[in-house]
Amino acid sequence: MNIAGKFLGSCLLMLAAWSASAAEEISWAALLPADFQMPAPLPVHDLSQLGTLEEALGDPAVQMEPHAPVVPAMDGRHIRLPGYIVPLGLTDAGQVEEFLLVPYFGACIHVPPPPSNQIVHVLSATGIALQQLYQPFWISGVIRVEHVESELAEAGYRISDASIEPYGL
Repeated sequence: MNIAGKFLGSCLLMLAAWSASAAEEISWAALLPADFQMPAPLPVHDLSQLGTLEEALGDPAVQMEPHAPVVPAMDGRHIRLPGYIVPLGLTDAGQVEEFLLVPYFGACIHVPPPPSNQIVHVLSATGIALQQLYQPFWISGVIRVEHVESELAEAGYRISDASIEPYGL
């Protein structure tokens, strides 16, 4: 085989590997069944008003819809989803490898968790340093429709062996 043939073969192999690993970029709306009505968001602009919120809703950490319906057709798809990381633990090296991915900052910590169909339980392939968790990230991997319980909230989906990259990329 000549050099041009080898080069073309290498390019085709690289293209096949890239398209096999390319993730479908989705939004959080893709995780909602068509007939699901999202609960009204709970704006919290002044943390001094949190007492009023507790009186109206009870404990702000209580998830309102822990068994929200999911989209079965999402199971097994290789996706890329933006969101915020809520850590579920740290390694000895200070890395977060297991976390909940949520659509907005402060979910599960400062305000009640979103419905379970808006939370993805993630096991990372590499982990991320705790001090970087204030920023959004892209999470990529094969999503599974799987109900996962944690101390903070229940998730309707799971991604194992996920890759993480900053949202700006």
